[in-house]
Amino acid sequence: MPAAHPKIGADRPVIRQLDEAAINRIAAGEVVERPASAVKELVENALDAEARRIEVAVADGGKTLIRVTDDGLGIAAADLPLALARHATSKIDGSDLLNIKSFGFRGEALPSLGAVGRLTITSRVAGAEAAEITVAGGRQGAVRPAALNAGTVVALRDLFYATPARLKFLRTDRAEAQAIADVVKRLAMAEPFVAFTLRDVSGGGEGRVVFRAEAETGDLFNALHRRLSRVLGAEFAENALKIDTVRERLRLTGYAALPTYSRGSSVAQYLFVNGRPVRDKMLYGALRAAYADLLSRDRHPAAALFLDCDPQRVDVNVHPAKAEVRFREPGLARGLIVSALRHALAEAGHRAATTVAGATLGAMRPAPGGAPVYRMDRPSGGAVRTAYAAQAPGLAERPLAWDGAPGAEPAAAPLSGRVEAPDEVTGADHPLGAARAQVHENYIIAQTADGIVIVDQHAAHERLVYETLKRQMAASGVAAQALLIPEIVEFSEADATRLLNMSEDLKRLGLTLEPFGGGAVAVRETPAILGPVDAGAMLRDILDELADQGDSRTLQVRIEAVLSRIACHGSVRSGRRMQADEMNALLREMETTPHSGQCNHGRPTYVELKLADIERLFGRT
Repeated sequence: MPAAHPKIGADRPVIRQLDEAAINRIAAGEVVERPASAVKELVENALDAEARRIEVAVADGGKTLIRVTDDGLGIAAADLPLALARHATSKIDGSDLLNIKSFGFRGEALPSLGAVGRLTITSRVAGAEAAEITVAGGRQGAVRPAALNAGTVVALRDLFYATPARLKFLRTDRAEAQAIADVVKRLAMAEPFVAFTLRDVSGGGEGRVVFRAEAETGDLFNALHRRLSRVLGAEFAENALKIDTVRERLRLTGYAALPTYSRGSSVAQYLFVNGRPVRDKMLYGALRAAYADLLSRDRHPAAALFLDCDPQRVDVNVHPAKAEVRFREPGLARGLIVSALRHALAEAGHRAATTVAGATLGAMRPAPGGAPVYRMDRPSGGAVRTAYAAQAPGLAERPLAWDGAPGAEPAAAPLSGRVEAPDEVTGADHPLGAARAQVHENYIIAQTADGIVIVDQHAAHERLVYETLKRQMAASGVAAQALLIPEIVEFSEADATRLLNMSEDLKRLGLTLEPFGGGAVAVRETPAILGPVDAGAMLRDILDELADQGDSRTLQVRIEAVLSRIACHGSVRSGRRMQADEMNALLREMETTPHSGQCNHGRPTYVELKLADIERLFGRT
């Protein structure tokens, strides 16, 4: 006798219509995952209401209180009950779900929040009195008069009190507060012309300001640069490259950091589509691919990129939280990001992050409690000439002249003939200066117009040779090695089709594929530079990358890795003494070679120290 199904009772199951409260609680599980999700929905509503100032106050990581205050258009008293109805919205009319220009449009956030917490909305539109409505655990109260100058105040208390099991899945107050801060900062980057304030009112009263960003002015790029400096820090703004590229009515703007300003994780990567913060795997993969040749695998780029296009070319209605999007032409969007970033990074030339010099100076600072630092003035031109005369031979035999005036210093009696200052440093006007010494047979010391540069000769020459090899490969192509016996690799028919669809791209990299019937693929040629390869394993890696990102750079990455190794072995070795003309030639080539600011592994090839910074190390300020 067959066993009874555990989910089916003896009686026939009956289809029932769930009540509104249950529907809203189910929807809340999709829309409101944690307090940060509620903050996101409420702040986006404020932005859609054209607010210019938004203040967010939270208590206990948002678990006991989330209050969002804005100066937007407000909600009319008669519309407050409708605002709490499921799928009621003023942002779309439902006729076209592919032409969405607002943050919100699903009409789920407010009823979902009211179903799992205690929600109060107070609002006032221009020319009318303020009104207030409350809903707790799905039970809605009546609209009543309230006091408010303008805009809207939404207060959410005791989140998930109606679904206590959800509370067990929340993290600590500190972790939830950090997630809320991240949401507010992302939205602040998306809207630089709006003022944002985030307060922690856990202790009651006004609380403390966690984050504040005043509304920026000026053109978009200047406003965005100042906002990013405020949100991501001045170091990011100093080391970020401006991005502004248009291709086939897709526009990519924003800022991407230099490779030497890399991070240990992807926490500093911010992507926006039509102003909406998104976490799209394809876009993150494109960002990673743009830096693939400049960073090691354990380092991650930092960037804030804004992709704008016709709303009908991107579907934002693929996830309840609207954190994911789907492009009609994903390859075009990915290619735009990769090409725009690579072009900007190539134009940066030999430029390296300023944080490299800062870290160097930090390592060189005297330990606390050392000798006292005295203030010293830079000597005048006359004092310099007198000092040169005093250092000339025969000083001990000549008397010192001093008129006894306060502040004056003894000076040597003038020598016969004219005393000249040293000649100007030849070549110091170049960005990387003129070579002055080589220390430990590996580091070149160069003097610039306002400081010094320390160059790692092996790392710098390694990058130069690598870039030369890549240019040669691009010009002449990748040499292919024909296999005496073609290697036959079995795949599913779908995978074989995907590989054969990109066979032309692979052939340019030296890998020739042909169909062999069914799901079999015949490998006729492989890149000669790779030597013997496991064609089957390489094709499977390519398929995995295609499935994950929609494109594959596996083969190109392998070829570039070989070129990198060749460059490493063919470059100037550590321990080799170099002549002055060789060192200067290396500096001049670095100035004209893209990406020469970092080696093939993403480490800096040089450190620049300004004279003012060096003088501070010795107390000469």
